[in-house]
Amino acid sequence: MNIHPEFHRFLHRQDKENLLGQRGIVVWLCGLSGSGKSTIANAAERVLHQQGRFTAILDGDNLRTGLNSNLTFTDQDRLENIRRTSEVAKIFVSQGIITFVSAITPRGELRDLARGILGKDLIEVYVKASYEACEIRDVKGLYAKAARGEIAHFTGKDGSFEPPQDPDLMLDTEATTIEDAAFELLETIRERIIVRRPL
Repeated sequence: MNIHPEFHRFLHRQDKENLLGQRGIVVWLCGLSGSGKSTIANAAERVLHQQGRFTAILDGDNLRTGLNSNLTFTDQDRLENIRRTSEVAKIFVSQGIITFVSAITPRGELRDLARGILGKDLIEVYVKASYEACEIRDVKGLYAKAARGEIAHFTGKDGSFEPPQDPDLMLDTEATTIEDAAFELLETIRERIIVRRPL
């Protein structure tokens, strides 16, 4: 195979983190469509930006219009979708970037795949909301389309959602506001993003 990785010649991750004054992490928000994943990620990112932190959001819908535009919602394509997303997040975190991933990630094997690629850099956040609550919100009109049979493999209807058994954080958006959920998320990651400089 004619592939020769050049990682050994690159600047080290710690050099990037020292420059930015922060540690890179990946905050992976999973949950049903409409549960509040992207909204929470956006709210948390704005606070971090005001604090002078360098961040990025990898939104599942956005990625499916570009990098992953050739993928469908079959089981095999969902695996590839998560693999590609995880590899991009891995590049970002290696540069010291606080990276939010907002993706439904409906099954345990998908989340295991992400954790296998990202390891200790991954913080798994389950944004919990029932199908019924998300159907009422229906901010993108997807639930109405699913009810009419216009969307195949729709998570929660045709495709199952397996709630994470042991997430690093669970945010129930039926029981809390977006602002409070974002605050809880920021409190969870606060210590993880601090660069520990030698004395």
